[in-house]
Amino acid sequence: MALLEVDNLSVSFHTADGVVRAVRGLSFSVDGGKTLGIVGESGSGKSVSTQTIMGLVRGAEVTGTAKFEGRDLLTMAPDELRKIRGLKIGMIFQDPLSSLHPYYKVGWQIAELIRAHEKRTSKQAAHQRAADLLRLVGIPQPDRRVDDYPHSFSGGMRQRAMIAMAMALNPALLIADEPTTALDVTVQAQVLQVMKRLQQEFGTAIIMITHDLGVIAEMADDVVVMYAGTAMEKAERRDIFLRHHNPYTEGLLESMPAYGGERERLRPIAGTPPSLINLPRGCAFNPRCPYAMEKCRQEEPKLETVGADPRHLSACWLSHNPDERARLRAELAREKLAGPVAAVTDGIGQPA
Repeated sequence: MALLEVDNLSVSFHTADGVVRAVRGLSFSVDGGKTLGIVGESGSGKSVSTQTIMGLVRGAEVTGTAKFEGRDLLTMAPDELRKIRGLKIGMIFQDPLSSLHPYYKVGWQIAELIRAHEKRTSKQAAHQRAADLLRLVGIPQPDRRVDDYPHSFSGGMRQRAMIAMAMALNPALLIADEPTTALDVTVQAQVLQVMKRLQQEFGTAIIMITHDLGVIAEMADDVVVMYAGTAMEKAERRDIFLRHHNPYTEGLLESMPAYGGERERLRPIAGTPPSLINLPRGCAFNPRCPYAMEKCRQEEPKLETVGADPRHLSACWLSHNPDERARLRAELAREKLAGPVAAVTDGIGQPA
């Protein structure tokens, strides 16, 4: 049994304009010591899904199950869920400045988390553990910085402090919600290295939520590609990058700098994500998909196995046969894209 198993999770919000279907039938699992990457554009439902699992979403209609160590988090009483948050499941949010309280010292906030779950731990012992945690994540002079306020930390140091807080009680699962978005490249690399080192030391499972495929390439073992509240493709990291099937995954990869050796021009995905109140008929991606067929506009595809690997799933009406899929893609591309297309490849010279 996986550490966390999410099955058919749906989250909807009732608004004056209509029902926002933020998450639609999402399923995934995470094993201990492994990293699951959830990737997609803004508004695809990445953060809402994990915040719902953690009991941080209010006023939503939620269905499905989210079993952590065999217990369904979605049906737990608030007091039970509060005991799990921080102790067994840690969370790192996108903006550490808004996650850390500006009126309290960083060390005090970490110590309070420790004492909330370990009642017998003294203030002095918790304070020392906070300093040790800051040292563990690479904060310089932790014995002094533990008594500083969040505003005196740089962006990278605040994010490291959030990692220290999330890892304070050695949780079995760490949910990282775009933890490197606001950081420069060098600091981002340092933060990711800290997370990888802590995972190796403590065997922590990680859910990495991001829109950055570079982070996915660095961290993830398995990947879920989300669009319009649902999973478009699920596979191991290597299959996502080298043998992807879904056109949305292809679009994300081709919009990356230097993907496929084309450094002079990027290929952005045309259009914008759909309204989650008025989703298009059929496949939600069909208005933006260069390979869309009439069937795509009429019927929504389900996640089905791609090829012989049962772990590689894609929601797309394109053929699962690589040669046939490449031929069909090329024909559709000739009709819809400017200029001739001789073949469609996955960026390494092989049929996608």
